[in-house]
Amino acid sequence: MRNRRLLGRGALTVLVCAGAVIMVFPFLWTLITSITPEGSLAGGPSLVVRNPTLDAYRELFTSLPMMRIIANSILVSVVTTGLQLLTGAMAGDGFARLEFRAKGLLFALYLATMMIPLQVLVVPLFIMFKDLHLHDTYFALIAPAVASAFGAFMLRQAVEAVPRELDEAATLDGAGHLRIFAFIILPLIKPTLATVGILAFMSTWNSFLWPLVVIRSPELQTLPLGLATLQGQFTTRWDVVMAGSVISILPIALVYLFAQRHLIAGVAHTGIK
Repeated sequence: MRNRRLLGRGALTVLVCAGAVIMVFPFLWTLITSITPEGSLAGGPSLVVRNPTLDAYRELFTSLPMMRIIANSILVSVVTTGLQLLTGAMAGDGFARLEFRAKGLLFALYLATMMIPLQVLVVPLFIMFKDLHLHDTYFALIAPAVASAFGAFMLRQAVEAVPRELDEAATLDGAGHLRIFAFIILPLIKPTLATVGILAFMSTWNSFLWPLVVIRSPELQTLPLGLATLQGQFTTRWDVVMAGSVISILPIALVYLFAQRHLIAGVAHTGIK
């Protein structure tokens, strides 16, 4: 029996390590290609770099306004994430704590919006923003993602897990609903807030279709749009293309690396009722 357990643990360890290698290898290949002189993908993957250089990164920053593009992505992602957390927390608290007619039906309809693909909404959204003369602005990049049904669902489940006795005790002490929400509910659902924030930041950072449709000015481009332009300019310079990919991937990797424990805690903290 003991030998079987050891064999099972060994097999599981091998599978986990193999999966980790498979997942990490594309990122490693991207990084190596970006520092390889005249890097190419034609010869297949190679983990050996002869005469590594940063010329691809220099050419990237001289050919495109990368600092402005990165700043645009950071601005849009941070503002969108903050607003999405605010609206999601307020909606989650309302659906979990407030009693009103057709609450269940309204919540179900709100969740049903997750089944509508973005491709269906792109054209009417663009027409609306164009008629309001708000296209090709930061507002157009941020506004459609301010509210998230998924974030509201996650935060509603987190608020449901908070004992109502805490609300009742605070009410007896004279606290109103807004004060209870700000000083009791929010501190207790921090893990879920972190989870929703990480997912919202990653989604906004990688958004491509909506910025492609609504943005025309080069000074408002985000990183995915800049990378698309890069691939059009350097179709054979794969080292430059991969350098842009590394710059795009690095912030997301760092955010996930430092916040993964919050992500795991948030998922574990949020029960489905």
